[in-house]
Amino acid sequence: MHDSAAGVVASPAVADRDLRQLLAGLTAVRDGDFGTRLPDDGDGLLGEIATVFNGMVDQLSLFTSEVTRVAREVGTEGQLGGQAEVPGVSGTWKDLTDSVNAMAGNLTDQVRDIAQVATAVARGDLSQKITVDVRGEILELKNTINTMVDELSSFADEVTRVAREVGSEGRLGGQAEVPGVAGTWRDLTDSVNFMAGNLTNQVRNIAQVTTAVARGDLSQKITVDARGEILELKSTINTMVDQLSSFADEVTRVAREVGTDGRLGGQAQVSGVAGTWRDLTDSVNSMAGNLTDQVRSIAQVATAVARGDLSQKITVTARGEILELKNTINTMVDQLSSFADEVTRVAREVGTEGRLGGQADVKGVSGTWKDLTESVNVMGDNLTAQVRSIAEVTTAVARGDLTQKIRVDARGEIAELKETINTMVDQLSAFADEVTRVAREVGTEGRLGGQARVLNVGGTWKDLTDNVNVMASNLTNQVRSIALVATAVAQGDLSRKITVEAKGEVAVLAQTINTMVDTLSAFADEVTRVAREVGTEGQLGGQARVPNVAGTWKDLTDNVNSMANNLTGQVRNIAQVTTAVAQGDLTKKIDVDARGEILELKTTINTMVDQLSSFAAEVTRVAREVGSEGRLGGQAEVEGVSGTWKRLTENVNELAGNLTRQVRAIAEVTSAVATGDLTRSITVDASGEVAELKDNINFMVESLRETTRANQEQDWLKTNLARISSLMQGHRDLEVVASLVMNELVPLVGAQLGTFLLVDDIGPSADLRVVGTYGHQGAGRRYALGESLVGQAAVAKRRIVVDEMPAEYFTVSSSLGSLAPMQVVVVPILVEDQALGVIELAAMTPFLQVHHDFLDQLMEIIGVNVNTMVANARTDVLLTESQRLAAELQARSEELQARSEELQRSNAELEDKASLLARQNRDIETKNSEIEQARQELEARAQQLALASKYKSEFLANMSHELRTPLNSLLILAQLLAQNPNRNLTAKQVEYATVIHSAGTDLLQLINDILDLSKVEAGKMDIAPEAFELRNLLGYVEATFRPLTTSRNLDFEVTTAADVPAGLFTDEQRLRQVLRNLLSNAVKFTEQGGVRLRIDRARPDELSPALAEQDTVIAFRVTDTGIGIAEQQLTAIFDAFQQADGTTSRRYGGTGLGLSISREIAWLLGGEIAAQSVLGQGSTFTLYMPVQRATVPAAPMAPALPASEMAPLVELDGPRRLLVVENNAEGLLTLIARGAAAAVTQTQGPIDVLTAVDSAEAIGQLRAQPFHAVVMDLNMPADSGPNFLKALHDEAELRELPVLVFRNQQAPPGNDTLLQALAQTRPLESLSSLDELRERITLHLSTEAGYPVMPPPMRIDTIAGVSGIAQNLAGRKVLVVDDDARNVFALTNILELHGMEVVYAENGRKGIDVLAQHDDIDLILMDVMMPEMDGYAATAAIRAMPKYANLPIIAVTAKAMHGDREKSISSGASDYVTKPVDAEDLLACIERWLTQSASSGQ
Repeated sequence: MHDSAAGVVASPAVADRDLRQLLAGLTAVRDGDFGTRLPDDGDGLLGEIATVFNGMVDQLSLFTSEVTRVAREVGTEGQLGGQAEVPGVSGTWKDLTDSVNAMAGNLTDQVRDIAQVATAVARGDLSQKITVDVRGEILELKNTINTMVDELSSFADEVTRVAREVGSEGRLGGQAEVPGVAGTWRDLTDSVNFMAGNLTNQVRNIAQVTTAVARGDLSQKITVDARGEILELKSTINTMVDQLSSFADEVTRVAREVGTDGRLGGQAQVSGVAGTWRDLTDSVNSMAGNLTDQVRSIAQVATAVARGDLSQKITVTARGEILELKNTINTMVDQLSSFADEVTRVAREVGTEGRLGGQADVKGVSGTWKDLTESVNVMGDNLTAQVRSIAEVTTAVARGDLTQKIRVDARGEIAELKETINTMVDQLSAFADEVTRVAREVGTEGRLGGQARVLNVGGTWKDLTDNVNVMASNLTNQVRSIALVATAVAQGDLSRKITVEAKGEVAVLAQTINTMVDTLSAFADEVTRVAREVGTEGQLGGQARVPNVAGTWKDLTDNVNSMANNLTGQVRNIAQVTTAVAQGDLTKKIDVDARGEILELKTTINTMVDQLSSFAAEVTRVAREVGSEGRLGGQAEVEGVSGTWKRLTENVNELAGNLTRQVRAIAEVTSAVATGDLTRSITVDASGEVAELKDNINFMVESLRETTRANQEQDWLKTNLARISSLMQGHRDLEVVASLVMNELVPLVGAQLGTFLLVDDIGPSADLRVVGTYGHQGAGRRYALGESLVGQAAVAKRRIVVDEMPAEYFTVSSSLGSLAPMQVVVVPILVEDQALGVIELAAMTPFLQVHHDFLDQLMEIIGVNVNTMVANARTDVLLTESQRLAAELQARSEELQARSEELQRSNAELEDKASLLARQNRDIETKNSEIEQARQELEARAQQLALASKYKSEFLANMSHELRTPLNSLLILAQLLAQNPNRNLTAKQVEYATVIHSAGTDLLQLINDILDLSKVEAGKMDIAPEAFELRNLLGYVEATFRPLTTSRNLDFEVTTAADVPAGLFTDEQRLRQVLRNLLSNAVKFTEQGGVRLRIDRARPDELSPALAEQDTVIAFRVTDTGIGIAEQQLTAIFDAFQQADGTTSRRYGGTGLGLSISREIAWLLGGEIAAQSVLGQGSTFTLYMPVQRATVPAAPMAPALPASEMAPLVELDGPRRLLVVENNAEGLLTLIARGAAAAVTQTQGPIDVLTAVDSAEAIGQLRAQPFHAVVMDLNMPADSGPNFLKALHDEAELRELPVLVFRNQQAPPGNDTLLQALAQTRPLESLSSLDELRERITLHLSTEAGYPVMPPPMRIDTIAGVSGIAQNLAGRKVLVVDDDARNVFALTNILELHGMEVVYAENGRKGIDVLAQHDDIDLILMDVMMPEMDGYAATAAIRAMPKYANLPIIAVTAKAMHGDREKSISSGASDYVTKPVDAEDLLACIERWLTQSASSGQ
């Protein structure tokens, strides 16, 4: 322990040195040196002592500097309130600091209290005293000053009373009554009374006007004479009244214009206002401005000119008279500016610089401005002459010459100045005479008087001085006039003094009296001056300053000052409040103490301010609610107002009420229109622009009502046309068609009777035969052409309408009675201007115009169908006849062959039968002639058959053109409507357009089937074999028929045997057509069970002899569990237009061409179709195809596995899973996905629907387990949707996972670009309809994972449409040459939708003319069949022009027969498309040729 302690003890030398340093430091601190510091690097106790010492010195140094600073500020610089701030101190140092601060604080309080009282005394406030606690000499100073204040507070009784009544109690009209006074005191009393009288008149007049303003009466003004600050108060209040009156007029005007007259755009213009008035004006203007949103530039400039601001001009664009007004005002501003500059210059020269004689020179002015310039110049000339004359006279007076006077003409204040100076000259002259007289009397006659002492004078003043001096020299021996002076003072005459030379006591007396006279004179002058300033000139704040007075004179002076001070405070406070009111500041009130009439004035003005503030707040609230917040119905409620304020409030309320009624009426009607109610209209009274708005909205509602009615009529017309057209499809019996049409048509148009007649040209003459009736019996009746109205309608080929039928004409009968019809209409059925029949209708009520339009369009459809059925019947007859002729020819040929063989046998017997030779030869010749005749007949029949075939081909080609031409515009426009690119159609309207497009597509398929059949029969169907993969064919079958079977709850299975080659060589498109027909029939005729496609090698025992010779025959077996076919019908179903059930009541539609065409295509491909069926159990159709193996790069197919067991692209274990990505776990997409999953659970098993709310969670779930598909919301917040797509793109193993993207609004351009890029690398669909999304989810869940899914219908806003079609079409010009306006309209719409410019010509010749007029045409769409010059000739003519040798020309035709394409290309066309045009194919073709043309430098 001792050893360790010894180790830390410093050596004695070190300790001694440290203690000496400590001693030196303490000594320095004792001597006041705080700059010494101890080294703090020591250890142990000495180091701690050094640290404490240094901290102490720092605090002492800081304390010293702070105390020195406070002492310097308080004691030297006089800055009171300073405090010493020494941070971090405690103990004695803190107490010392607090003591110093307490001393400084006490001194500050004492000196400030003394200064406050002294300042109050200096300002006339004698109510304050020194109350701070003091001691010693400060206490003596406090008592002295308080005593002085007490003495100053005493004043003369009478003056104090008047001062108290007038200045304190506010009792105006008081007068000081001092009996027995005279001289100066009388004058002083009169001055005080005059001051009180003037103040009484002025204040009462001000109170009268402010009371009137408070009551809303703005017609009164202050008219009393006033000067100084009272004059300023008078001017301020009068200005306030003018501004309030102007403001009230402006607000009333704007309220009347906007609220009653309906003239929007009015603005309240109140010049010179500020504060609340400015805010109130702005609020009213803001309300009017919000209604009009227009700023009047002309008013702005005019206002600026009215306010003296000539720097602004009208810069707004204008025309016509407004432009003339603009130029006129701008010219006026320029002239005013020039005039102002000149007047300012003259005023500066004359008024400031003193240069007289200046003239204003303003160029180019006339009229009033010229007169004003001349007036200013006349004013300058007059001022120059007047001022120079005044200067001449005053100069003479200054020189002692009193003989001159001002004689120049003058008026107004100049005239007053002239009179004043002339009077002054007269008075000076009289004064000189009087002084001379007094001098003579006093100096010569001995009558004592005053003395004159005038130094350094000349002229008359020198003579006057000499006379006074003579008087003084004569007074040397006279009696001192001291008594006279004292008497004069006693009488109030303070103008006298003792001027006699004296010494000793007389001199002391003279000095005392003269001092008293000076003091009294100064008192009288000061009181008179204060009375004049306050009572007459209105200069408030004046104080009487009489030095060296005491006693009563001092009290009197203090009372006068107190009265003037009180009045000054009261009047200035009133002026301050009224000035604030005039400037729009309603927050101030009069708070000065007052009594009597001044108190009443204070109360009146304060009440006025409250009412004005309430009025301003209410008007501002109503203006804000109505004009800014749109809260109608508000009313300003200002209690206790009357007069102008009440009328102004009522005007504002009337304005708000009118606006409320008008806007609510408009809102009520527009809301009704928004909800679909078009029966309402605006009936509220309105004027001006509001009336125009009312009329415009009523006109809009009426237009919408008419448009809606027209749309409804068109919807009815098109729907019923499509329905009746569909009824006629598939029928070949004209009477059945007629019956169906009449049963639908007659009640549809509101008729009660109807007759369907067809032209029957069998027999010697054509006539009309009744084939269908409604409401009466008349079948089989005939009418000759031209006979009766029906015959006349057929001959005239136009509609006949008969009104007001006679009662005996015909009756509409029922079980209850009968009545004659009111109107009969007879409509011909025309095709290519040829009458095919007539329909006659009779109705109890007149037919509407829409019914007539419907009948006109329906007749075209009926004509086409009837013409088609007649042609088909004729074709069947010709076909039957040709088959009969061929059979006869074959029989004749066989008979000839038999006879030829018989002749050969007979030749051996010729030698034995020579006798019979001649006869036999004759027989042979006879037979030969018969054969020749039969051959000629056969050739004639063959020619007839060829001619019939030719007629048939031409008829089909023409019918193809005539049917495809209207179909072209129908399909294009229906597709555009279904795509709804502008999003302005309802879902129902889009559904209508989709139905129209679907029906048109079905009709197009029917036309194609008829053409295919015609091509097959004519032997002109082309076959184009090619190598392809069987897997592609299977994918097509899956994508096409899986959704159809799923929607009908049917099983669908595709299996392939192991020995089927992976690659085939045949015409893939024709093979697809045959399989499509077979599978479509299987699905159509199957209501429960399933459909199966089995592909395997055909067994030899099931092949026909022709196919048995082939090496490889593939059997495509289509098996269904449908209704089956009777055995006797198995052959008939392959005939054209035949079905197993051909009755009128058959359940399944169709034309009966599918199997016929499929059989012929199979024959062209080298195969055949066989059918097996059991009625009620199902059917199996087998396509036997001899195929040639093709070498394909695909790997060999797996062993015989059904399609459902093929290896999918994504392996799924367990139930199928669907991932939904949206920002809500129970969101809309999740609910839709669950509903779709529940719909397919019975056929696909359980399906799990999982939801992820952000990108990270979704990617995590996709990595954790396989999914069948993903549904996501693109519009998730914070770009979560695009982020998920980017993250999914980075997952290479998920590239084949289908993604369904839903977006309920147009995606930003960045999102479109992202979707386009992703659509190229993965299966991605963009959907904007929830119904479509539900269907696509169902389709994907019904398809095996990894297998292709039928793509959605092409849409303009889909990813495929955005990324793959018409990328380079914007800005290009195309010429459309077509004689059908409907096709031009359809093509123009679809091309302009993609940014192309379209020009039009109606035939080939005009197309060449249009081409010559437009050098910038990039491509031509050329119709083939046109009048005057067809497309072939026009194309050849254009190609003959070197300039257009390379111009792309695309032939567009409704002819689709064999050779049409080759003929178009040979005429010079670049490419060929058929009607109806597929929009995507056409755009792709146009883009291809435009790109090729651009690359070749065209």
